[in-house]
Amino acid sequence: MPATEDGAVALPECGDNIDPTTFEQILEMDDDEEDREFSKSIVYGFFEQADNTFEKMEDAIESKDLATLSSLGHFLKGSSATLGLNLLKQSCEKIQHWGHGKDETGTKDESEELCLKAITNELKKLKKDYVTVEKALRKFYGESV
Repeated sequence: MPATEDGAVALPECGDNIDPTTFEQILEMDDDEEDREFSKSIVYGFFEQADNTFEKMEDAIESKDLATLSSLGHFLKGSSATLGLNLLKQSCEKIQHWGHGKDETGTKDESEELCLKAITNELKKLKKDYVTVEKALRKFYGESV
């Protein structure tokens, strides 16, 4: 497991994408700081969950199902927040709002057409950001990426 010069755990290099305080709380639940089995299972479970959710979002965009998009955005927002994945959480929150027919802040009504277009664009950004975070986390857990 990567460590800093003072022996502390070196967190994944992801800039502002990962909240170190939140992620450290997940790491504190590990019984063994070498293999980090518990936190790794949570993170890798998130990878699987995110991939499945992205597929469902694509299907919901295709069928113009804003309610499902809002629900999926909410679902993935919670999972992202639990791990401290800030950038992903923010994109998911926007998708949730647009799925409710609101603007990205959730305050102003928007047309279905505008919301679907915004979700489509945000999902592209979300997937790109996800790849960055996923690589950093896989590297943190010792995978070569």
